[in-house]
Amino acid sequence: MVESHSGVQSLRMVPTLARRPLPLIRQSDIEAACVSAGLGVGDVALVHASLSRLGYVIGGAECVVRALLKVVGDAGTLMAPAQTWLNLDPERGVHGLPKQTWPLLRQEWPGFDPAVTPSVGMGAVAEQIRTWPGASRSLHPARSWAAVGARAADLTAEHDLNDVHGERSPLGAAIRAKAKVVLIGVGYDKCTALHLAETRFATLGAPVLTERSWVRTRSGRQDVTYTTPLFNNSDFPSIGAAFEDDLDARPVALGGGEVRIVDAARLVAFAERWMQTNR
Repeated sequence: MVESHSGVQSLRMVPTLARRPLPLIRQSDIEAACVSAGLGVGDVALVHASLSRLGYVIGGAECVVRALLKVVGDAGTLMAPAQTWLNLDPERGVHGLPKQTWPLLRQEWPGFDPAVTPSVGMGAVAEQIRTWPGASRSLHPARSWAAVGARAADLTAEHDLNDVHGERSPLGAAIRAKAKVVLIGVGYDKCTALHLAETRFATLGAPVLTERSWVRTRSGRQDVTYTTPLFNNSDFPSIGAAFEDDLDARPVALGGGEVRIVDAARLVAFAERWMQTNR
């Protein structure tokens, strides 16, 4: 409805800009791209994905998980971060609420339950993996990982409270299991494996945070505190670009986005060397 010169309301057709149609992505397209990029039967895959970058994925996150499970087969395993940022003390700013609300938040926040607590900000594919039948989840109250497949239970069994992204976490276990990083429609800024490089790189004088979370137990909710390095992913895209240049590696196109699959241990080792020179 627009106003005419006489002041009377009248209807007028308003031209709209033509939108470029979104590419339609089939499960078979995802399978083909992942195989072409280097994923194979029996692999442990550290999955990070964004559907919106690809186009219209037919079947959504379920389609992506089914594609990845088909590629890695019965002997393979998918892992994804299932972090729960809102289960941190509100002083960390995760809730975005004023200070006067913090006492009530601390009193009423339900606490981490691995079977129930949803991940926060990890994306639809990660959440699909977390809720997939037979999935396992590590027990860290803020930095858990979820996994499904042959080695899911073993890879998520250990998660030291004070080693959130280190050797005593599912990430460390995945590196020892010769995992591959799978980036679907996202870049290295989303690559959680690079936090292991940060953990290894951290010196005795590196900044350390003391964090507070809550966990649900049979005897009720418990308050837990732990320490963590001060992580910073701002240079992860630079690390990824340098890594790909070093390997002369290039991503595989998928719809409007790209798929990158790289050896996780090799990436982490490269990132450690890069940090020693550039941080």
